Amino acid sequence: LCNCSSVGSAGCNLTTGQCHCLPGYTGPRCHSCAHGFFRQQGGQQCQPCSCSPAGATSEQCDHSGKCQCKVGVTGLKCDRCSEGFYRFNESSCEPCQCHNLSHSCDSSTGTCLDCQENTEGEHCELCKEGFYRSTQPAHGCQRCPCSTVASTGTCHLEPGESIPRCDKCKAGYTGLNCNQCDKGYFNSDSICTRCECNGNVDPVLSPSVCRPDSGECIGCLYHTTGFHCELCQEGYSRDSQGTNCTRKEATPEPREFTTSAPDTTKATSFSTAVLNSTLSPTTLQTIFPISSSDNSTSAFADVSWTQFNIIILTVIIIVVVLLMGFVGAVYMYREYQNRKLNAPFWTIELKEDNISFSSYHDSIPNADVSGLLEDDGNEVAPNGQLTLTTPMHNFKA
Repeated sequence: LCNCSSVGSAGCNLTTGQCHCLPGYTGPRCHSCAHGFFRQQGGQQCQPCSCSPAGATSEQCDHSGKCQCKVGVTGLKCDRCSEGFYRFNESSCEPCQCHNLSHSCDSSTGTCLDCQENTEGEHCELCKEGFYRSTQPAHGCQRCPCSTVASTGTCHLEPGESIPRCDKCKAGYTGLNCNQCDKGYFNSDSICTRCECNGNVDPVLSPSVCRPDSGECIGCLYHTTGFHCELCQEGYSRDSQGTNCTRKEATPEPREFTTSAPDTTKATSFSTAVLNSTLSPTTLQTIFPISSSDNSTSAFADVSWTQFNIIILTVIIIVVVLLMGFVGAVYMYREYQNRKLNAPFWTIELKEDNISFSSYHDSIPNADVSGLLEDDGNEVAPNGQLTLTTPMHNFKA
């Protein structure tokens, strides 16, 4: 009896007793799987291994059908590249070129996937945007010291330098790292803000335009002043359009000033119109030279008409007060003299036969002494002696 396998045999040679095996089967009774075939676990039929001739080391596979693969090749049939390899060909798979910054790449093109340490590129050879490659290889890609507010955020290293430069600063910023305010801007809470000078500065004459720390305008032109050059200088005013500063015309309005002296009710008025009529512009220019230049710095040109009138009024008041004081002094002196002359200072001596009468007025020839004694019997002698007459006695003085 041949005793051939019913699954792997196609019959038996009765003369020799040899079984005729089907493809994939071998052995005297065709009960074993041929080379390149395997029997699945729990099964009776032999299945072809189908190993890739390029990726497998042989045609044989194990009982699960897995082939023995070459280095860099993987898969049940060894028909694809392992992780870290690419380009499956007739010989083998090539390793990925990722500078040890990625563990995988595209199996067809070899482009590195998931680059690490802030790198990118086909082979992880570039630094990501916002990073730069340090001069020391161990440091790898470092973040750029460039703010995205002040610059594009990217930077580069110049040959021979170790400090990176920002690629491009945004408007208003300057410096290697775009951390300084450009001309025409100032620092406002760490943000560069454009200077506001109302168009009254010249960047050619003053490139900074305003102070970099406060924003105060520098070098105001066209007779302007103020923090933002928004005001007109003293002696200038806005024109009818409200744009330019023009010199004020010297046409003060008349004003009345009144002053009064003590013990009097008469008021003296002074009008600035008198000053205008008395001191013509030509006379004023003669007394106080005025420069015709717009940038004149003479003292008189800087004094307004109102201030000039106040000065004149003050001088007049001082003169009036001095005159009043002088008049009062003269009046008090004359009063003092009159009281001295009319003072009743008398001296009377009583003697045995007469009365000696002397007074403060003896030295005054025209002194009237008739009223000293009001008795009816009094007589005044031509020589200035006074005779006292009483009903009993006559006394001669």
